[in-house]
Amino acid sequence: MRMDWWTRVALTVIAVALAAIAMRPIIEPVGVRADSDAFPFYIEPGVQMLRYPDGSAQVYGKVVVDLRDGKVWGFPNGTQTVYPVDTTTSKAPTSHPVYLGRYAFADTNK
Repeated sequence: MRMDWWTRVALTVIAVALAAIAMRPIIEPVGVRADSDAFPFYIEPGVQMLRYPDGSAQVYGKVVVDLRDGKVWGFPNGTQTVYPVDTTTSKAPTSHPVYLGRYAFADTNK
């Protein structure tokens, strides 16, 4: 069975289009950024002893730095686990942030 010229033209167009799609990432690679504005927080690994600024308490918790303005927040866990734990109830607890201080990132440009 012989292919007519319409079939050959159609197959050629399909082959060229597929080749163009396959070559595009090689010719024009997609840019990759390690820093993203989508999540502007740095979460310190592990658990730290958090001291409330007014001196009212010391508890274990996670330290989070807001990279937009340098504010440092502590999220109390109650124990040395990496997530909030409350052994007195079966509900999952929510850890509310405690303002610990601020890094003056803007001063590094002086």
